Parts: sequence; structure tokens; C-alpha cells
Amino acid sequence: MLVSSLFWACVIPGVLGASWIAPGAVWYDTDGNKIDAHGGGVVKRGDTFYWVGHAVANQTPILYSSADLVNWKNLGQQASSVSGMWRPKIAKPNGSFWLFGQQDRYVLSLKSSAFIGGYGQSAKVHIPPDDYSYSDTGMFHDEATDTWFLLTSADHNIVQVNRINKDGALGDKVSDLRAGAYEAPGIVKVDGVYFLIVSGKTGWRANPNKVFWATSINGPWTGGSDIAPEDQKTYGSQNTFELTVKGSQKTTYIYMGDAWDSKGGDGSNYVWLPMNIDVGSRSVTLDYHSMWKVDPNTGVVSYPTTQKRYEAEHAVLSGRTVVRDCNTCASKRSVHGVGDASEVTFRNVTGTGSRQWLSFHYRVNNPEAGEAHIFVNDGPAINISSLNSRAGYHASTPLQLTLKAGDVNTITFGATGSEDFDVSVDGIELFDEE
Repeated sequence: MLVSSLFWACVIPGVLGASWIAPGAVWYDTDGNKIDAHGGGVVKRGDTFYWVGHAVANQTPILYSSADLVNWKNLGQQASSVSGMWRPKIAKPNGSFWLFGQQDRYVLSLKSSAFIGGYGQSAKVHIPPDDYSYSDTGMFHDEATDTWFLLTSADHNIVQVNRINKDGALGDKVSDLRAGAYEAPGIVKVDGVYFLIVSGKTGWRANPNKVFWATSINGPWTGGSDIAPEDQKTYGSQNTFELTVKGSQKTTYIYMGDAWDSKGGDGSNYVWLPMNIDVGSRSVTLDYHSMWKVDPNTGVVSYPTTQKRYEAEHAVLSGRTVVRDCNTCASKRSVHGVGDASEVTFRNVTGTGSRQWLSFHYRVNNPEAGEAHIFVNDGPAINISSLNSRAGYHASTPLQLTLKAGDVNTITFGATGSEDFDVSVDGIELFDEE
């Protein structure tokens, strides 16, 4: 039986501080609550980014704001009387503000005179011209023409692009993709080429998302290559939006995906990654990093600097653990045989007394066959996968924990699983928070 209890005293964030984007990890807002904005999209107004998505409890649109794409403030529900609205996206085709999403397989549009709050129903329609019902909502703003487009995955396996008229009504179809069973569309435009990213239809299970391209929003769309290694299944995520960050030094393109749990519930997290886009070869690939961030002013992507590292072979070992050579490990050594009664205990781990990132470096032979967990100080077991859905799928797994201030913390690493489940532990890293 896998450990499932959580020691919330260790994981609830403290005061707001510098942080990182960690794909698959649990992200918290500035009040210390888990961010709840699924199937969403981001727009920028002035120097502020706004992230709208649906809350999992009742699919009500909820809005967050951030100056750095890392620290997000919850601005609350945007249409408290609306529920069952999936994948909301923001548009501004005229002087009003609009939210478009899917409700009961209709396009539901909400309108407000203010950007934040006060959204009420404007229309509820099937998508023209054929009155299709649909599932997933995408949104794209073409700055060259100042035109907003609603992207939908319609019936009959059609991904469709419709213009949003200046009056906010859903307008004509401008193009569609008829290449298979795809959904979750998003578009990014680079040097005059439109790249359409879509997911396969596999329910809440991740799959290899694909990219198609066109030199006009009117199509035709061609291509269909993977945006990540096929076996990674888009790093356990499904596309929801593509964000362009235009900085003074470079333009960075960001893939936004949802790391859904098995029911699309409150265990779902987020996978955001920089995209490498080669216009000449018409290719888009995700640039995977376990922790990263982008400077919204310069557009430059950076990665954390290790402040301190604790090697597993120097920790306290118990049970059947054994130290072996490891060519891919930082110290060229790792601890094998970690299991139910075989643990690795790290002592004198430095804490800040508030929220901080730690990266657990370990490998498993099959992430579906078992579960790694930790004990922090005197707390109960914490399943690592409950704090990062990428646990076991990459050698570095970042978690946000709140440790005691000073070199006084003890972290014990263990695992449970089938008889052939094998875990090897490399170490723990602490990072500079700036």
C-alpha cells in the first residue's frame, strides 16, 4: 500500500519569496494556497501577467496576477454564478473584456466592462458554420491584424479556428485541421509562421502532443511531429496555451500544459516549459528543465544555482541499502536498495524557516511500480508524487518545503512498491533563492 498522508506543516509555503517554475510540482499562490487555474491562458496588460483558468471544484473561471510569471496573486472568481465552464480564455476584441470557454459542449462567452470581475453571460452557441458541439477551448491573438481567434476541438475530430468578431460574437471559420483525433489546441506565431499545437484524445492520460504549421491563419495546416520525445508523453501534460514573452534581449515562447491527475481533479498540476522553435524546419520542441524562469523584461531564461548539496553515500543508511558506482551521478556514487525497511537519512539539512525549493535526485526502474516518499523531521511520510507529478520520471525532482531555520533538519528518503521496484538515491540539492 502506497503512503498517501501529507505533512502539511512541512509543505505549506511561508512568506512570499523568489522562486522558480518547476514543471509538475505543486505551485502555490502568494497566500500559500495551491494555484487552481486549469485549462487556462495568460495575457499581459501593462507590466502585469494575468492567468485565467477553471477551478476544479466547480469549473468557475478564476484569475491570478503576476509581475514575474512565478509569484501569482489570487484575484478570485470572475463569474461566481457560472459553473461547469471548462478551459476559459481571455479575449478583448473591443472595448469590453471577454471570457470564452466550453459549457455543456457549447461556446459560452462572458462579458465585463472591467478586466477583473463582473463577468456575465453574453452568449451560448454551437460553433459556426455547422453548429458543431465541441470540447476544448483555445485562444490566439494575432497582433499583426489585432484579431482574436477561438480554437476548438469540434465533433468529427475537427480542430477548428474561428474569428471572434469585433462585437464579441463568434464569427466565421477561417481554417480547420482534419488530421486525426486531436483536441486542446493552441497557436504560437513566429516570423509569419503559425504553429498549431494539439493533444491526442486520451482522456486525462497524457499523450505525445503534436505540432502542425501554416503560413496563414487560413491554413492549410500540415505537419504532425511530436513536440517532445514520444515516450515522455509531453512530460506528462496536455497543451492549453502558448505564451510569447517579448523581452529586450530575446523573445521566449512558453508552452503551458496541464499535468492532469486521473480525474482532472485537485491533484492536477502544471507543466510550463520554454519552446525551441525553428521556423526553417517548421519544428517546435519543448526544452525540458526541472526548474527555470524567464525574466519578463529581457526574455532571458535562467536556472537555479546550487547552494548546497547532500550526497546520499554520506547519509545514514539502513536496511539493505548499498553504495554503488554511478556514472551519471554528481559524485559518481549512489545508494541502491532503498525500500520499505531500507532508508537514506540526511541530517543537518539547512532550512530557511520559510518556503524553499529542494531537489531530490533519485532514479527508479519503473515509476508505475512504486512510490518514493520522505519523512521531514518528526512528520509522517509524504509521497513525493503528491508534491510533483514528475516524480520518478526524471532524475531531478523539485519540491517546495518549509524547513526549520538553520542546519537542524532531518530528511529520510524511503520507498514502497512491488518486489521488482528499484530505487537509487543520488542526493539532495538546495538552491539560491535569488
